[in-house]
Amino acid sequence: MKIDLTDTTASKVNKALVQGRRAIGTPAVGMVLTLVIVTDEENAYDALKAASDASREHPSRTLVVIKRVSRSPRDRTQSRLDAEVRVGAEAGTGETVVLRLYGEVVDHAQSVVLPLLLPDAPVVVWWPVNAPLDPAKDPLGALGQRRVTDTYASEQPVRDLATRSGTYTPGDTDLSWTRITPWRSMLAAALDQVACEVRAVEVEGEEFNPSCELLAMWLADRLDVPVQRSLSGGPGLTAVRMDTNCGPITLDRADGSLATLSIEGQPDRAVALKRRDTAELIAEELRRLDPDDTYASALRYGVDRLKASSSVPSVPKSDGRARLALPAPVEAAAKAPAAEATAQAPVKQEPVQQEPPRLEPVRKATTK
Repeated sequence: MKIDLTDTTASKVNKALVQGRRAIGTPAVGMVLTLVIVTDEENAYDALKAASDASREHPSRTLVVIKRVSRSPRDRTQSRLDAEVRVGAEAGTGETVVLRLYGEVVDHAQSVVLPLLLPDAPVVVWWPVNAPLDPAKDPLGALGQRRVTDTYASEQPVRDLATRSGTYTPGDTDLSWTRITPWRSMLAAALDQVACEVRAVEVEGEEFNPSCELLAMWLADRLDVPVQRSLSGGPGLTAVRMDTNCGPITLDRADGSLATLSIEGQPDRAVALKRRDTAELIAEELRRLDPDDTYASALRYGVDRLKASSSVPSVPKSDGRARLALPAPVEAAAKAPAAEATAQAPVKQEPVQQEPPRLEPVRKATTK
């Protein structure tokens, strides 16, 4: 069922939602959260379709906020709210309200959204495009317990990642981080199978791909070893190579679908590692509404590296592909022990057996 409202108010939208539920015979509210999507007209259809698919796993009230900018100076002073209310088969397993804001009300979208939030239910705010650099300070972002952005849709994703590392607030996350969940799970499982010390890592993928950058940050943060970024034609992430004292460990995905896991002394294994669509990504983010401390740690670790990467020239590899230089903070940390050793007289010490650094297992997602 679909109800169109022109030049309306939030109160009338609420009444339309109740009317729609009664008309289809489900007067009770069975949603578990409110998903607020802030987007433009061009990307509204794709975002709404992804949210509708995700609602099969997370029944929710979806509020789509579309800010329409009028070209005429006279129209900019005329505030108007148009709404489209969808319930039943039109909205999947939840409820959908598409809000189109005109005029001065564009700057006060939070006053329109606030009366439409489900009572005593968590709020997730998602920007598919044009996300603010500080989501927690955005008027709509301040309404949510979780704030989801997508740096991949940005014109300068690496710069935006560097900015967000300084403005991070518990509850922030990014779909570029969600995209590498299978990679992190597979790499953690691979290291659990061997008792080896990782000495260096190489992450290969597209240039200016935020998921590649975040995976490199995570590995450098968790393993405390030099991590090198090399470039390939994609799609997305293509390979991770770890140099260990037991031999190389490689996870190679050349076609964006099937990967090959190679561990020294073991037969190669084919691993399903396909590129997931937006509906799967947003559904994963809705499974957990607590702050992601691992994402925060990886993001903050890479701020200096990201700021320096724009001035680091690419160095051609022997096979013709370009490779970026080592991250400055990691390279300095690797060289520091050697410099100190040459400055001091050698002292004989008994060898100490140290536990090699391990990747933190990826936490299982739980439905809230």
